[in-house]
Amino acid sequence: MAVFGAFIALTLIVVFRAGRSNRTTADYYTAGQAFTGPQNGVALAGDYLSAASFLGVAGAIALFGYDGFLFSVGALVAWLVAQLLVAELMRNTGRFTMGDVLAFRMRRRPVRAAAAISTLVVSVIYMLTQLVGAGGLIALLLHIPNSNRLGQSLVIAAAGGLMILYVLVGGMKGTTWVQIIKAALLLVGTGVLAAWVIGRFGFGISALLGAAVEGSPKAGERLLAPGLQYGASTLTKLDFVSLCLALVLGTAALPHILMRFYTVPDAREARRSVQWAIWLIGIFYLMLIIVGYGAVALVGAETIAGSPGSSNSAAPLLAYKLGGELLLGIVSAVAFATILAVVAGLTITASASFAHDVYANIVKKGRATPEAEVRVARLTAVGIGVLGILGAIAANGQNVALLVVLAFAVAASANLPTILYSLFWRRFNTAGALCSIYGGITVCVGLILVGPGVSGNPKAMFPDLDFAYFPLANPGLVAIPVSFLLGVIGTILGGRREDADRRFAEMEVRALTGGVAVERPASAFAEPRRRRHAAEDYAERRAAAKLVVSRTGNGTAQHAAHRPRPTPAPRPTEHADPADSPRPRPTPGPRPTEQADPRPRPTSRRR
Repeated sequence: MAVFGAFIALTLIVVFRAGRSNRTTADYYTAGQAFTGPQNGVALAGDYLSAASFLGVAGAIALFGYDGFLFSVGALVAWLVAQLLVAELMRNTGRFTMGDVLAFRMRRRPVRAAAAISTLVVSVIYMLTQLVGAGGLIALLLHIPNSNRLGQSLVIAAAGGLMILYVLVGGMKGTTWVQIIKAALLLVGTGVLAAWVIGRFGFGISALLGAAVEGSPKAGERLLAPGLQYGASTLTKLDFVSLCLALVLGTAALPHILMRFYTVPDAREARRSVQWAIWLIGIFYLMLIIVGYGAVALVGAETIAGSPGSSNSAAPLLAYKLGGELLLGIVSAVAFATILAVVAGLTITASASFAHDVYANIVKKGRATPEAEVRVARLTAVGIGVLGILGAIAANGQNVALLVVLAFAVAASANLPTILYSLFWRRFNTAGALCSIYGGITVCVGLILVGPGVSGNPKAMFPDLDFAYFPLANPGLVAIPVSFLLGVIGTILGGRREDADRRFAEMEVRALTGGVAVERPASAFAEPRRRRHAAEDYAERRAAAKLVVSRTGNGTAQHAAHRPRPTPAPRPTEHADPADSPRPRPTPGPRPTEQADPRPRPTSRRR
């Protein structure tokens, strides 16, 4: 516990020091866009490698073997979608939130409200999964059994309160530095565990896998083959496909991941951020395979399943087996910092979305002061934190890896279709965006509530109730296609704005180049032609104007424009010489053989 407390004190010091420079909304929301690509890439890895990754995936590999390993493969592949389709384009078109991107082309107030609601729903679901992991971790350290629900609930509340403090004080800058520190320590800690485990088996993978099979007598050889968890029936196979679809498509639409693209100065640094994140996440998951199989080999499947936190305790129990309480304290501290950093990122994303999209742009119609906007963001962070704590208490004991994929499913259903349609479909309109967001949230959350994860089985949130009418634990297979379809239907049925094509062209230029397209009215493109016609009209009016005829001494009529102008006299000076005065030019007379024509000469037109 001493190591645990020291680590928390260190992160709090970092947060307080970084939070002192928060003076504007840009500082609080996006850290003033002051981070480089590598720094933001490490923070992205820290934001993504949550309790679900470290605790949940390690536990899933320990209990379900190959099927748990597929979690890590899906998570790594998901970043390719973020790299190719989302990262650079979102950085170029937005400022703080996803609502900025949607409001560029569509009616601002309805789409900002929809984006804020979607962000809040995804963030709360993701947040409660992290707090569930934190509760299980601290309960393991304090030896609080699973039967003591009150003690574990108090632990979850304490973790949530510490997370709220992070956000209120540090903002995005403090949260980012905590994520950078946490990511580095998480990679080092996982590497130490993996090297220690593989060293115990003579650096041989075969010996490790053989010991893992012996440590799980119920599973046996099936631990090394696919299908232990998802291969029992056609329904479980469909559930696995649904889970992978949500995992791959949901990563690019998670609000706290999208907001990290705004903490760098330009799109180039956003691309570098994702590249660094892919490498770090890939290395982490390769090491986590060894940690998961090492946990079942050295600790045993039955011990893991019966410990506080169930499968989430696999990595801490392995650390205790290898290095005693010292290593357990270090690993637990790193895992707890992982949870707090991720939850802080979720909280600041949700609070920024509400304050910027709802309060500043809908309630105040763009006239809110930066101080008031930041104040509302902080109050929202408190409310979201309390809501996440209550949800985590209700979901305590669930596998956080399975719970967090539900957040991925909601993000892939509500956010991803709208983002892709806005960036790539010219005809997409406000009605399509609203149908996609609200329809995706309704379908996905509704299927979760009537699914087996909430009721109908002993491992559900409410095991005594049974209203599980939807058979799949993850609704992504149904909700994601339905959301894409609803976006198309809403676009076809909704009307188009007169300037829709121009706005899409401007957004395309901004998304691809990072430059700001200058807004010009449609009539401005005919400006050169209008100027040419104006010059011709002026020449015609001048030619048809009344002639001012003056009779010279020889009877010559001249147009007023062709009369010679008198030469101005030189300005008097102190030493003016009369010889220096310019001589007046003689008035040209008519040619001897020609007679002056009193009619005006036609003015030539320039074609």
